[in-house]
Amino acid sequence: MSHDEAVATPGCDCPGPGTISRRAVVGGAAIAFAGGGLLADAVLTPTFAAGGSGRVLVVVSQRGGADGLSLVVPHAERAYYAARPGIAIPRSRLLAADHHFGLHPSLAPLLPLWRSGRMAAVHAVGMPSPNRSHFEAMLELEQADPRGSLRSGWLNRLVDGLHSSAGPLEGVQSGSTLLPQELRGSAPTIAVPDPFALRTPLAGAADGRAVRAALRRLHSGSDDAVARAGRQALAVVDRAAPVRKAYQPSRLAAAGYPSSPLGRALQAGAAFIRSGVGVRTLTVDSGDWDHHVGLSGRLEASTDDLARSLQAFFADLGDAASRVTVVTVSEFGRRLQQNGGGGLDHGYGGLMFVLGGGVKGGYYARWPGLSASRLVDGDLAVTTDYRHVLAEVVDRRFPEVDRSRIFPGAGRLRPLGFMR
Repeated sequence: MSHDEAVATPGCDCPGPGTISRRAVVGGAAIAFAGGGLLADAVLTPTFAAGGSGRVLVVVSQRGGADGLSLVVPHAERAYYAARPGIAIPRSRLLAADHHFGLHPSLAPLLPLWRSGRMAAVHAVGMPSPNRSHFEAMLELEQADPRGSLRSGWLNRLVDGLHSSAGPLEGVQSGSTLLPQELRGSAPTIAVPDPFALRTPLAGAADGRAVRAALRRLHSGSDDAVARAGRQALAVVDRAAPVRKAYQPSRLAAAGYPSSPLGRALQAGAAFIRSGVGVRTLTVDSGDWDHHVGLSGRLEASTDDLARSLQAFFADLGDAASRVTVVTVSEFGRRLQQNGGGGLDHGYGGLMFVLGGGVKGGYYARWPGLSASRLVDGDLAVTTDYRHVLAEVVDRRFPEVDRSRIFPGAGRLRPLGFMR
């Protein structure tokens, strides 16, 4: 196999600084907003534009540095087994193995997606230069602007380029009040633990209406920052009514979700999408993937959580599933050589999964090989810029957006062909 050949077989939470942000308290839960100073006035238009049938991009952040060489094992490489005598996964245990790659056995819940051609694994991906610092690498990853001139996140730029009138619910971080760097910028976005946080104090109680009316009076008649933020929060509460109706946390297990932070965040995310309020981008965190010691058991648990959560998410979406594309990202991969603790230290080249609408499944890589001459300081080399993976998704799913403004300086796109 040529080292430049594209293989295609069918088949520390570290937030960065945002430009502008504020926090509002609604119903006792903190909700983080990002947007410019005119955001409140924009949100206060009489109605939001209908956007419930648009395509949606979901980004799952595997924070901590996921080991792509365990998630998709290059079983044809003798160097893989030689470097990992205690933690390598035997070929006999791999799923959907072809002549070169195979899936980690804990990804079994996702086999129906894989077999139906709706799941792709993109290997040897990462940033142009190695960066093994969690904070710095995640900041660079989420800004997707190595020069740092924009100081905004790539997903916020995507939201801005869609020119929607759906308001802050167009870009949502589900499962946390911490707005990730990728959603920070001038376009309105929101971070919320779950849809029930989007309601006013005492909602459903006898005094709830009175409290809501008092809040409206409190934030009316003034144009200062506090009043605008208050009106913005109340407008989002109104808009989120269908999401609260669609969200049924008591059905977490019945829907197949694990009772993990990721499972709960994706269940809430599915409610945002199914409700038709105009969500176009959704982010959730999956962690911790920083497996310095005891890799085998810890990675198995993390991978099982990821697989079961994503399987339940697509099932829960129902008819909306065809509109949704999921991409997994991690700040870097792990080293090829195992360490003395049965784990792996910070590395370079990693892996991205792409699932759902528009995906042409299989293994994809400009595979560099694992021989010593092909490694970068002992790590898997990066042959595909992660921004090109994201750009290929954006090009196919959001053709109305100018990709060069989302990924400045990324250079000419070299598609791998994993999108239809």
